[in-house]
Amino acid sequence: MLPGLYQYELSKAALILTQELFKLREGETFLITADTESDERVVDAVAGAAFAVGAKPIVVWIPAPLGVGKAADGMLPMEAMTALLTSADAWVEFNNQWLLYSTPYDLALKKNPRLRHLCLVGMNVDMMVRCIGRVNYPVLREFQERLVEITRNAKKVRMTTPSGEDVEFENDPSHPVNCELGYADTPGSHMMAGQVAWSPKLDSINGVIVFDGSVVPPVGLLREPIRLTVEKGKIVKVEGGKEAVEFESWLRSFNHPQMFQMAHVCYGFNPGAKLTGDILEDERVWGCTEWGVGNIGAILIPPDGIPAPSHSDGICLNTSVWLDGKLVIDKGQVVDEKLRELARRLGKV
Repeated sequence: MLPGLYQYELSKAALILTQELFKLREGETFLITADTESDERVVDAVAGAAFAVGAKPIVVWIPAPLGVGKAADGMLPMEAMTALLTSADAWVEFNNQWLLYSTPYDLALKKNPRLRHLCLVGMNVDMMVRCIGRVNYPVLREFQERLVEITRNAKKVRMTTPSGEDVEFENDPSHPVNCELGYADTPGSHMMAGQVAWSPKLDSINGVIVFDGSVVPPVGLLREPIRLTVEKGKIVKVEGGKEAVEFESWLRSFNHPQMFQMAHVCYGFNPGAKLTGDILEDERVWGCTEWGVGNIGAILIPPDGIPAPSHSDGICLNTSVWLDGKLVIDKGQVVDEKLRELARRLGKV
C-alpha cells in the first residue's frame, strides 16, 4: 500500500511540534482536543510523537459545535472539558470549531497557571507540513521580532489594499504586540508561527476595511469583497454582495454591541501559508493583514480583555502599511532593508 499524503513529512512535523515547540517533558499530561471536523491523521501523529517523548497524551473528540468561542459553550461538555483543561500541563487544540475564548478556555487560563496552550484549530496534514514542518524557525523569529520592534515604536498606522481598504489608527502603548512564533514552551496561550497581533487604541480606528480573502465565521473563502466602514472602532456599515449580507446578519444575530467592535489587527508572514479558507492558515498568508471582530482576549488587552458572545476574523490581502508615515510593507512585500534580507532567506523575495 502506498503511503498517505505527506505520511513521512507529517511524522517530522509532529516531532517538531512536540519536541521543539512544546518541549514536552517526560510525565507531562498533554491534552489534544479535536472535533468531528478535525483531521484524524494529524491528531494520531501528534499523540504518537508525544507518547514517544515520554509525555502522557489524552485525546478528546467532541461533536463539532455550531459556533466558536462562547457561542460553543452550550454544545460543550463544560464541566468535563474545564476539569481536563485545568489539570493538564499542555494543550493543543486541533478542533475546527475553536475553543479559544470559550468559557472552559477562560477558566483554564485563570485556574491553571502552568498550562501551555497552542491554538492550531483546523490543522490538516498539508498545512502542518508546510506551516510547521518546513519552517526555518530561527530566521522567522528574527523577521518577526524586527517587525514587532518597528510596529511597537510607531504611534500612527495606516493600511491600504488594492481592493480599496484605507484605514488609520493609533497604537496604544499599554496593549502588548504579540509575536506569535509558534512556541508553546511557556505558560499561557500561543498561536502558530507567522503572525504579529495587537489591539490598537480602539476608538482611533477610522476608515474602510475590506475583507477580500476569507471571513471565518460565518463565510469562509470569499467570492467577492466585504467592505466595512469603521468609525471610532465600530462597524457602522457593511457593504458588498450576499456574503456581506450573511456576515452582517451573523453579527446582528448575537444582539450584542461588542460584536460590531473591531478587536485586533494582525500581520501575516508564515512562508508556507496559502489562502485555503482555514482561518488559522489564511491569517498567516505572506503580506496579508487580518482584522478580528467581537471578543477581545486577555492576551491582547490585559488583564481581562473585552468579552463578547463570539469572534470573527477577516483577511485583507496584499496590504501596504505605513508606520508614522514611513512605508514598511508595499502590497504585501516588505520594504524595510533588514526585513527584506530575512524574507529572502525564508524564500519570499
